[in-house]
Amino acid sequence: MDIPSSPVVDAVRVALLGVIDPELGDNIVDLGMVRDVTVDDAGVVAVEVALTVAGCPLRAQIQADVEARVASLPGVSGVEVRTVVMDETSKRALMDRARHKAQDRAVPTDIPATTRVLAISSGKGGVGKSSVTVNLAVALARRGLTVGVLDADIWGFSVPRLLGMEGELRAEGGKILPLEKQVGSGTLRVVSMGFLSGEDTAIMWRGLILNRAVQQFLEDVRWGAIDYLLIDMPPGTGDIQMGLARMLPRTEVLVVTTPPTAAQKVAARAADMARKGHLRVAGVVENMSAFVCEHGTSYDLFGEGGGRRLADDIGVPLVGTIPLHPDLAAGGDSGEPVALGTGPLAVAFEELALRIVEEVAPLVERSGCSARLLDAVERAVEAGRTGVPAS
Repeated sequence: MDIPSSPVVDAVRVALLGVIDPELGDNIVDLGMVRDVTVDDAGVVAVEVALTVAGCPLRAQIQADVEARVASLPGVSGVEVRTVVMDETSKRALMDRARHKAQDRAVPTDIPATTRVLAISSGKGGVGKSSVTVNLAVALARRGLTVGVLDADIWGFSVPRLLGMEGELRAEGGKILPLEKQVGSGTLRVVSMGFLSGEDTAIMWRGLILNRAVQQFLEDVRWGAIDYLLIDMPPGTGDIQMGLARMLPRTEVLVVTTPPTAAQKVAARAADMARKGHLRVAGVVENMSAFVCEHGTSYDLFGEGGGRRLADDIGVPLVGTIPLHPDLAAGGDSGEPVALGTGPLAVAFEELALRIVEEVAPLVERSGCSARLLDAVERAVEAGRTGVPAS
């Protein structure tokens, strides 16, 4: 007779639905990666996670996500994560689910499977989400990376001005070519409605048409080999957010907030929606933090601690704190992102980029972990579309 699981164990398994394998775009519970959950009398939770290979490069990330999600539950005093290796039967089951997931995706894209996709989101407007997107993209490119920037804020596009870029998108071979900007040894590839419409022209489209525009930017753009794709999301939790979860399920979310509690509570909705769409919430960025005057005195003009409180509430790391400084707005107005400079803002974005590439969303070699299975999944799905057997 099966022994029913305790309410605490059930709560742990529900929490683990928010831990997403970033390559396969699905949660580790439904993928069959969670093998065992136990809770001792002291409130220590032990979770056993099965990985596809022993040397999985995503091991540290998955462990950290499990620890963060479970540790945020009431009554949990500690978390222990053990990893084991799947047997062949389990790998086949995982691959079968991943294949069905890939078939359900409405949009076949030109985005390489190794690209880390980060949606920069917020619960409300005015928190500097676009400025964070642009300057993070610049900071990543300064590290020699190729970074795609998709301006998904169709109504309120601002990326072209913030980057100082002009021009018109053109097509070649049935695909849209992004506009490019060199940043040191790195490259930005940018797509925005701003390259198709005048800056002062109102885009008067309803939700479904907006969603279709984002779908075209995903489906019909020749992104080429890019290391990261940053998606500047519109504020809120509307059609575009829901559509992205369906069209690009391996997207990971960075939530931008400001120090006030009110902003923190609204930003929590963006994280909640991401998880309901089975997207991994990778972390929180606090913008407009303390202002430091020229004499070195720090002023919390908008309060303090909102980013940390939000990160703790939703069980993810606070990955960056951007100080309040007039240079951020001035750089955006002039099309010279502050991340190109050398001041405290540039340092903050450099540190944020470092956290991204080393801890939050490191690049994964194709030879590791589920990347090899992902190759097989993609070949199988393509074979199903064309009728040509996978090699």
